[in-house]
Amino acid sequence: MFPEKKILGVCCWLAYKFDLNVTGIRILFLIFLLLGVGSPLLIYLILYLIKPNSF
Repeated sequence: MFPEKKILGVCCWLAYKFDLNVTGIRILFLIFLLLGVGSPLLIYLILYLIKPNSF
């Protein structure tokens, strides 16, 4: 159904929800992860728990 789903599908879900490019969301996530802005891994896991299971 969603061929761009990679690990847990969070970036794909966000891209679908906000009608954005999934590659851009992944790049932003990697930049935040490398720069240590906030806590991207914790945010990613929380979003995984929030997103619907259909993704």
